[in-house]
Amino acid sequence: MIVLVMGTTGAGKTTVGKLLADKLGWEFLDADDFHPAANIAKMKQGIPLDDADRAPWLAAMHDELVRQNTSAKSCVLACSALKNSYRKTIGNALPMKIVYLKGTYEEMRGHILARQGHFAGEGILAGQFADLQEPRDAMVVSVSHPPEEIVADVLRELKLA
Repeated sequence: MIVLVMGTTGAGKTTVGKLLADKLGWEFLDADDFHPAANIAKMKQGIPLDDADRAPWLAAMHDELVRQNTSAKSCVLACSALKNSYRKTIGNALPMKIVYLKGTYEEMRGHILARQGHFAGEGILAGQFADLQEPRDAMVVSVSHPPEEIVADVLRELKLA
């Protein structure tokens, strides 16, 4: 099984995803690790990515998820996956559950300002909210809750506890 933890920058995808993977003993994958260097450079400058920038990134994640699934390994992927088309590309023909970390612009902005050392800053947040297509087929969790509580809710909801 694959669990996609999605949301805008500042949602806590990596924190929640790592905690969830640790609790389950599953592989953790961070979408940031699949970005080409050019994408990271753009985001560091506060320049939003376009669909052409994202295409190789989405394909690389899908390929890795296929490898994991073929090897009968379950994993947690932390990825913004803002648009329906992105989620379809990532999870095409795979057993994937979606956890959407939902919050307001101000909540996400607060999280971004509190963190250090991440290449995606506040400059891309407005673009991400503009691009966001909320999933209809996901477990929706508020980012106002602590990560440990979110993970416990996910485990219960997905019947993985």
